[in-house]
Amino acid sequence: MAKATPKTLSTGRIYITATFNNTLVTVTDQTGQVMFWGSTGLAGFKGARKSTPYAATTAIENTLKKAKEAGLTTAQVFIKGPGSGRDAVLGVVRSLGLKITTLADISPMAHNGPRPQKRRKGK
Repeated sequence: MAKATPKTLSTGRIYITATFNNTLVTVTDQTGQVMFWGSTGLAGFKGARKSTPYAATTAIENTLKKAKEAGLTTAQVFIKGPGSGRDAVLGVVRSLGLKITTLADISPMAHNGPRPQKRRKGK
């Protein structure tokens, strides 16, 4: 079996998927090869605590620290989804000293799409 080479990268892409129940972080190189990943569950949060902004901050911090140890200095950030982890992203990335070259929202938007749910009955 071949010896594993240590992961090194200077520029990469950070994909953050923020759902209502969880926040996922993926760090890839420029070709899209996954180098590091993390989530709020991996950071030790379970149940309803996974959906908090603090859990998202912790998950992003843990993943980006690993990437920074591998030599990541500049990154493109792509944010997807409506969750609470969206707001926590930029503060964490800046506090770790990473240079952001691109910041993009890649949330899927329906071009009309399916019929919405019926309105809730009010009193």
